[in-house]
Amino acid sequence: MPHASSGVIAFQGLPGAYSDLACRQAHPGWTTLPCPSFEAAIAAVRDGRAGLAMLPCENSLAGRVPDIHRLLPDSGLHVVGEHFERVEHCLLAPRGASIATLKRAHSHPVALGQVLNLLRDLKLEAVIEADTAGAAQLIAARGGVEDAAIASELAAEIYGLEILRKNVEDAAHNTTRFYICSLKPLAPPLPEGDWVTTFVFRVRNIPAALYKALGGFATNGVNMTKLESYMVGGAFTATQFLADVDGRPDEPGLARALEELSFFSADLRVLGTYRAHRLRLAQREGN
Repeated sequence: MPHASSGVIAFQGLPGAYSDLACRQAHPGWTTLPCPSFEAAIAAVRDGRAGLAMLPCENSLAGRVPDIHRLLPDSGLHVVGEHFERVEHCLLAPRGASIATLKRAHSHPVALGQVLNLLRDLKLEAVIEADTAGAAQLIAARGGVEDAAIASELAAEIYGLEILRKNVEDAAHNTTRFYICSLKPLAPPLPEGDWVTTFVFRVRNIPAALYKALGGFATNGVNMTKLESYMVGGAFTATQFLADVDGRPDEPGLARALEELSFFSADLRVLGTYRAHRLRLAQREGN
Protein backbone atom coordinates (compact mmCIF):
# COMPACT_ATOMS: atom_id res chain seq x y z
CA MET A 1 0.00 0.00 0.00
CA PRO A 2 1.45 3.42 -0.94
CA HIS A 3 2.37 6.12 1.59
CA ALA A 4 2.79 3.55 4.35
CA SER A 5 5.54 5.70 5.87
CA SER A 6 3.02 8.43 6.68
CA GLY A 7 1.12 6.12 9.01
CA VAL A 8 -1.94 8.42 9.14
CA ILE A 9 -5.36 7.58 7.70
CA ALA A 10 -8.20 10.14 7.60
CA PHE A 11 -11.92 9.48 8.00
CA GLN A 12 -15.13 11.47 8.37
CA GLY A 13 -16.59 11.50 11.85
CA LEU A 14 -15.65 11.53 15.51
CA PRO A 15 -13.33 9.04 17.24
CA GLY A 16 -15.19 5.76 17.63
CA ALA A 17 -17.19 6.10 14.41
CA TYR A 18 -17.52 3.00 12.24
CA SER A 19 -15.16 4.66 9.74
CA ASP A 20 -12.62 4.96 12.55
CA LEU A 21 -13.06 1.27 13.29
CA ALA A 22 -12.63 0.47 9.58
CA CYS A 23 -9.34 2.41 9.53
CA ARG A 24 -8.03 0.45 12.51
CA GLN A 25 -9.08 -2.87 11.03
CA ALA A 26 -7.60 -2.18 7.59
CA HIS A 27 -4.38 -0.57 8.88
CA PRO A 28 -3.58 -1.71 12.42
CA GLY A 29 -1.07 0.56 14.12
CA TRP A 30 -1.81 3.57 11.95
CA THR A 31 -2.93 6.87 13.48
CA THR A 32 -6.54 7.68 12.61
CA LEU A 33 -7.38 11.31 11.81
CA PRO A 34 -10.99 12.37 12.54
CA CYS A 35 -12.37 14.95 10.08
CA PRO A 36 -15.63 16.93 10.21
CA SER A 37 -16.63 16.10 6.61
CA PHE A 38 -15.75 13.92 3.63
CA GLU A 39 -14.26 17.01 1.97
CA ALA A 40 -11.99 17.52 4.98
CA ALA A 41 -10.84 13.89 4.90
CA ILE A 42 -10.01 14.21 1.20
CA ALA A 43 -8.20 17.52 1.82
CA ALA A 44 -6.11 15.89 4.58
CA VAL A 45 -4.64 13.53 1.98
CA ARG A 46 -4.17 16.25 -0.62
CA ASP A 47 -2.26 18.52 1.77
CA GLY A 48 -0.13 15.72 3.19
CA ARG A 49 -1.57 15.45 6.71
CA ALA A 50 -2.66 11.88 5.93
CA GLY A 51 -1.40 9.23 3.56
CA LEU A 52 -4.79 7.61 3.03
CA ALA A 53 -8.51 8.35 3.38
CA MET A 54 -11.16 5.79 4.34
CA LEU A 55 -14.34 6.78 2.45
CA PRO A 56 -17.60 4.79 2.73
CA CYS A 57 -19.19 4.19 -0.64
CA GLU A 58 -22.11 1.85 0.10
CA ASN A 59 -23.92 -0.10 2.80
CA SER A 60 -25.69 -3.42 2.33
CA LEU A 61 -28.87 -1.99 3.92
CA ALA A 62 -28.79 1.77 3.33
CA GLY A 63 -27.35 1.70 -0.21
CA ARG A 64 -24.82 4.09 -1.70
CA VAL A 65 -23.26 7.10 -0.03
CA PRO A 66 -24.18 9.90 -2.47
CA ASP A 67 -21.55 12.37 -1.24
CA ILE A 68 -18.72 10.01 -2.18
CA HIS A 69 -20.09 9.53 -5.69
CA ARG A 70 -20.21 13.30 -6.04
CA LEU A 71 -16.83 14.12 -4.49
CA LEU A 72 -14.49 11.31 -5.49
CA PRO A 73 -14.28 11.82 -9.29
CA ASP A 74 -12.93 15.39 -8.92
CA SER A 75 -11.06 14.89 -5.63
CA GLY A 76 -7.64 14.28 -7.15
CA LEU A 77 -7.40 11.03 -5.17
CA HIS A 78 -7.10 7.48 -6.46
CA VAL A 79 -8.72 4.34 -5.11
CA VAL A 80 -5.92 2.01 -3.97
CA GLY A 81 -7.94 -0.44 -1.88
CA GLU A 82 -11.33 -1.48 -0.59
CA HIS A 83 -12.47 -2.55 2.86
CA PHE A 84 -15.66 -4.20 4.07
CA GLU A 85 -16.61 -3.48 7.70
CA ARG A 86 -19.33 -5.44 9.44
CA VAL A 87 -21.58 -2.99 11.31
CA GLU A 88 -22.09 -4.37 14.80
CA HIS A 89 -24.27 -1.99 16.79
CA CYS A 90 -24.04 -1.95 20.58
CA LEU A 91 -26.38 -0.48 23.18
CA LEU A 92 -24.17 1.82 25.25
CA ALA A 93 -24.98 3.65 28.49
CA PRO A 94 -23.21 5.39 31.37
CA ARG A 95 -22.17 3.33 34.37
CA GLY A 96 -25.09 2.70 36.69
CA ALA A 97 -27.64 2.44 33.89
CA SER A 98 -29.39 -0.83 33.07
CA ILE A 99 -31.89 -2.12 30.55
CA ALA A 100 -34.63 -1.46 33.09
CA THR A 101 -33.72 2.22 33.59
CA LEU A 102 -33.45 3.21 29.91
CA LYS A 103 -36.06 5.37 28.23
CA ARG A 104 -34.30 6.80 25.15
CA ALA A 105 -31.78 5.64 22.53
CA HIS A 106 -29.68 8.22 20.66
CA SER A 107 -27.93 7.65 17.32
CA HIS A 108 -27.68 8.50 13.63
CA PRO A 109 -31.05 8.00 11.87
CA VAL A 110 -29.68 5.19 9.68
CA ALA A 111 -28.41 3.34 12.76
CA LEU A 112 -31.74 3.83 14.54
CA GLY A 113 -33.49 2.37 11.52
CA GLN A 114 -31.29 -0.71 11.80
CA VAL A 115 -32.24 -1.52 15.42
CA LEU A 116 -36.03 -1.29 15.23
CA ASN A 117 -36.51 -4.63 16.98
CA LEU A 118 -34.47 -3.45 19.96
CA LEU A 119 -36.33 -0.15 20.19
CA ARG A 120 -39.67 -1.96 20.09
CA ASP A 121 -38.74 -4.68 22.56
CA LEU A 122 -37.28 -2.27 25.13
CA LYS A 123 -39.90 0.44 24.44
CA LEU A 124 -37.18 3.05 23.83
CA GLU A 125 -37.80 6.46 22.27
CA ALA A 126 -35.49 7.02 19.27
CA VAL A 127 -33.58 10.31 19.42
CA ILE A 128 -31.76 11.40 16.27
CA GLU A 129 -28.15 12.62 16.50
CA ALA A 130 -25.62 13.65 13.85
CA ASP A 131 -23.66 10.39 14.03
CA THR A 132 -23.18 7.26 16.12
CA ALA A 133 -19.92 8.32 17.79
CA GLY A 134 -21.37 11.75 18.51
CA ALA A 135 -24.30 10.07 20.24
CA ALA A 136 -21.89 8.09 22.41
CA GLN A 137 -19.94 11.25 23.25
CA LEU A 138 -23.17 13.05 24.18
CA ILE A 139 -24.42 10.24 26.42
CA ALA A 140 -21.06 10.01 28.18
CA ALA A 141 -21.06 13.76 28.86
CA ARG A 142 -24.70 13.83 29.96
CA GLY A 143 -24.56 10.84 32.31
CA GLY A 144 -27.73 9.56 33.91
CA VAL A 145 -29.46 6.22 33.64
CA GLU A 146 -32.29 6.94 31.18
CA ASP A 147 -30.34 7.63 27.94
CA ALA A 148 -28.34 5.20 25.82
CA ALA A 149 -26.50 5.37 22.51
CA ILE A 150 -26.43 3.02 19.54
CA ALA A 151 -22.79 2.94 18.47
CA SER A 152 -19.70 0.75 18.08
CA GLU A 153 -17.78 -1.19 20.71
CA LEU A 154 -14.87 1.15 19.94
CA ALA A 155 -17.05 4.15 20.89
CA ALA A 156 -17.77 2.51 24.25
CA GLU A 157 -14.05 2.14 24.87
CA ILE A 158 -13.21 5.70 23.85
CA TYR A 159 -16.02 7.42 25.80
CA GLY A 160 -16.06 5.15 28.86
CA LEU A 161 -19.52 3.70 28.38
CA GLU A 162 -20.89 0.34 29.43
CA ILE A 163 -22.02 -2.13 26.77
CA LEU A 164 -25.47 -3.30 27.83
CA ARG A 165 -26.03 -5.38 24.68
CA LYS A 166 -23.91 -6.30 21.67
CA ASN A 167 -24.98 -7.00 18.09
CA VAL A 168 -28.38 -5.38 18.44
CA GLU A 169 -28.76 -4.75 14.69
CA ASP A 170 -31.80 -6.30 13.01
CA ALA A 171 -29.86 -7.73 10.02
CA ALA A 172 -26.75 -9.85 10.48
CA HIS A 173 -25.42 -8.92 7.01
CA ASN A 174 -25.21 -5.18 7.75
CA THR A 175 -21.88 -4.27 6.11
CA THR A 176 -20.34 -1.04 4.85
CA ARG A 177 -17.91 -0.99 1.94
CA PHE A 178 -15.16 1.64 1.86
CA TYR A 179 -12.82 2.99 -0.80
CA ILE A 180 -9.29 3.48 0.51
CA CYS A 181 -7.89 6.49 -1.34
CA SER A 182 -4.43 7.90 -1.91
CA LEU A 183 -2.85 10.83 -3.70
CA LYS A 184 -1.10 8.42 -6.07
CA PRO A 185 -2.46 5.29 -7.77
CA LEU A 186 -0.89 1.89 -7.34
CA ALA A 187 2.12 1.80 -9.65
CA PRO A 188 2.07 -0.64 -12.60
CA PRO A 189 2.91 -3.29 -13.47
CA LEU A 190 0.37 -4.88 -11.14
CA PRO A 191 0.98 -8.55 -10.30
CA GLU A 192 -1.39 -11.38 -11.10
CA GLY A 193 -4.30 -11.93 -8.76
CA ASP A 194 -7.82 -10.71 -8.07
CA TRP A 195 -8.20 -7.03 -8.90
CA VAL A 196 -11.06 -4.52 -9.09
CA THR A 197 -11.13 -1.39 -11.26
CA THR A 198 -13.37 1.60 -10.48
CA PHE A 199 -14.19 4.22 -13.09
CA VAL A 200 -16.72 6.94 -13.92
CA PHE A 201 -18.14 7.81 -17.33
CA ARG A 202 -20.79 9.88 -19.09
CA VAL A 203 -22.25 8.51 -22.31
CA ARG A 204 -22.73 10.65 -25.38
CA ASN A 205 -26.25 11.94 -26.00
CA ILE A 206 -27.15 9.50 -28.77
CA PRO A 207 -29.78 6.74 -28.96
CA ALA A 208 -28.83 3.48 -27.20
CA ALA A 209 -25.50 4.96 -26.10
CA LEU A 210 -25.52 3.20 -22.72
CA TYR A 211 -26.50 -0.13 -24.26
CA LYS A 212 -23.70 0.11 -26.80
CA ALA A 213 -21.18 1.38 -24.27
CA LEU A 214 -21.74 -1.54 -21.92
CA GLY A 215 -21.84 -4.16 -24.66
CA GLY A 216 -18.07 -4.37 -24.72
CA PHE A 217 -17.96 -5.71 -21.17
CA ALA A 218 -20.28 -8.59 -22.08
CA THR A 219 -18.53 -9.50 -25.33
CA ASN A 220 -15.12 -9.42 -23.63
CA GLY A 221 -16.20 -11.48 -20.63
CA VAL A 222 -15.69 -8.71 -18.04
CA ASN A 223 -17.76 -9.01 -14.87
CA MET A 224 -19.32 -5.69 -13.79
CA THR A 225 -20.15 -5.78 -10.07
CA LYS A 226 -21.43 -2.23 -9.60
CA LEU A 227 -23.13 0.37 -11.82
CA GLU A 228 -24.60 3.50 -10.23
CA SER A 229 -26.12 6.47 -12.07
CA TYR A 230 -26.49 9.97 -10.70
CA MET A 231 -27.02 13.49 -12.02
CA VAL A 232 -24.17 15.97 -12.32
CA GLY A 233 -24.32 19.74 -12.48
CA GLY A 234 -28.05 19.82 -11.72
CA ALA A 235 -28.94 18.83 -15.29
CA PHE A 236 -31.46 16.06 -15.85
CA THR A 237 -29.78 15.17 -19.15
CA ALA A 238 -26.25 14.92 -17.71
CA THR A 239 -26.06 11.51 -16.07
CA GLN A 240 -22.79 10.15 -14.76
CA PHE A 241 -22.14 6.50 -14.00
CA LEU A 242 -19.79 4.96 -11.44
CA ALA A 243 -18.79 1.36 -12.07
CA ASP A 244 -16.70 -1.42 -10.54
CA VAL A 245 -15.47 -4.29 -12.69
CA ASP A 246 -13.28 -7.30 -12.05
CA GLY A 247 -9.80 -7.09 -13.50
CA ARG A 248 -6.99 -4.69 -14.39
CA PRO A 249 -7.05 -2.22 -17.31
CA ASP A 250 -3.89 -3.79 -18.77
CA GLU A 251 -5.65 -7.14 -19.19
CA PRO A 252 -6.73 -7.61 -22.85
CA GLY A 253 -10.45 -8.15 -22.17
CA LEU A 254 -10.89 -5.13 -19.90
CA ALA A 255 -8.66 -2.99 -22.14
CA ARG A 256 -10.92 -3.72 -25.13
CA ALA A 257 -14.07 -3.10 -23.08
CA LEU A 258 -12.78 0.28 -21.85
CA GLU A 259 -11.77 1.23 -25.38
CA GLU A 260 -15.28 0.49 -26.63
CA LEU A 261 -16.76 2.38 -23.67
CA SER A 262 -14.62 5.44 -24.44
CA PHE A 263 -15.95 5.53 -28.01
CA PHE A 264 -19.52 6.04 -26.74
CA SER A 265 -18.59 8.24 -23.77
CA ALA A 266 -18.20 11.99 -23.46
CA ASP A 267 -15.94 11.44 -20.44
CA LEU A 268 -14.22 8.34 -19.01
CA ARG A 269 -11.89 8.34 -15.99
CA VAL A 270 -10.39 5.37 -14.19
CA LEU A 271 -10.38 6.17 -10.46
CA GLY A 272 -8.24 3.24 -9.40
CA THR A 273 -7.31 -0.42 -9.60
CA TYR A 274 -6.86 -2.32 -6.36
CA ARG A 275 -6.83 -5.77 -4.76
CA ALA A 276 -10.21 -7.40 -4.22
CA HIS A 277 -11.06 -7.64 -0.51
CA ARG A 278 -11.29 -11.11 1.03
CA LEU A 279 -15.05 -10.67 1.67
CA ARG A 280 -15.63 -10.01 -2.03
CA LEU A 281 -13.70 -13.17 -2.90
CA ALA A 282 -15.58 -15.22 -0.30
CA GLN A 283 -18.96 -14.06 -1.63
CA ARG A 284 -17.83 -14.76 -5.19
CA GLU A 285 -16.92 -18.33 -4.23
CA GLY A 286 -20.28 -18.69 -2.44
CA ASN A 287 -22.12 -17.86 -5.63
